[in-house]
Amino acid sequence: MKEELRKLEQEAIGELKSVRDEKDLERFRIVYLGKKGLLTAFMRRLGKLPPDQRPEMGRAANVVKARLTSEYEKAKQRVASHRERLEAVLDVTLPGRRPPRGHLHPITMTLQEVCGIFTRMGFSIVKGPNIELDYYNFEALNIPRDHPARDMQDTFYVSENVVLRTHTSPIQVRVMESQDPPVSVIAPGKVYRRDSDVSHTPMFHQVEGLLVDRGVTFGDLKGTLTHFVHQMFGADTALRFRPSFFPFTEPSAEVDIECVICRGAGCRTCGQTGWLEILGSGVVDPAVYGFVGYDPEIYSGFAFGMGIERIAMLKYGIDDIQLFFRNDLRFLRQF
Repeated sequence: MKEELRKLEQEAIGELKSVRDEKDLERFRIVYLGKKGLLTAFMRRLGKLPPDQRPEMGRAANVVKARLTSEYEKAKQRVASHRERLEAVLDVTLPGRRPPRGHLHPITMTLQEVCGIFTRMGFSIVKGPNIELDYYNFEALNIPRDHPARDMQDTFYVSENVVLRTHTSPIQVRVMESQDPPVSVIAPGKVYRRDSDVSHTPMFHQVEGLLVDRGVTFGDLKGTLTHFVHQMFGADTALRFRPSFFPFTEPSAEVDIECVICRGAGCRTCGQTGWLEILGSGVVDPAVYGFVGYDPEIYSGFAFGMGIERIAMLKYGIDDIQLFFRNDLRFLRQF
């Protein structure tokens, strides 16, 4: 019985060391020190021992009981002290703290705002493949083989006739192939070009727009884009249409807005001109209709395209496009 008593003591001391709360303490008391506990049951068996062994085993059992009781009280004090320290730093009556929540990226916010303006004007949103055939990316948009836009320094080629799309204009061709006029769509999405500096990245976002119907004029284009600029940058924002060239529109125009930094006075951002270019546009070249089976004698239309990063930089006063892609929380939290 001496060995049994020693083993009982070791097991009890071991369990006390792992006690963490009042629930564990109470379970220990019941199992080892309670009226029906292991130590009580052991001591009741002492009466069955020979008379000459009872005194020695009784004293040994009392020593173990005294030690377990003492260790139990120490554990009780330890648990109480831990609870007091915890309560000192944690008020369980306070409402829970909300974990930090993410929010939309500034590019997503700008893209949604741009799309919202045009959908309210009646445009539908369409999408297309990021990996595009040369035919849709260039040829069907009236861009011949010797055009500078086909240069390897500008375009990521997957193979001779497959590219990462350099603009979302190919979607316009695919839409015109699939439906008869009237057509009124915008095509948002990622595009890819071999370019990287403070104002360019190899991957960026564009929104292309197309409207084709009977009797569409350059005046309709000007009215549509003027409304867009005033919705995006404010009704007091001045804008101008500057003659330009694009292979798939004629006539073509760049759209400039009054510099959002200096309000037209001239600064480093606008190169002292007082103007900032935001998008390209023009009347759809009749040659494009030949690729989609539209009759240019009956239908006319306009197209436009803008870089979302460019719009976001002007709207929020950001001077480095790479900030959009660095995942710097100090930058992103401002939005």
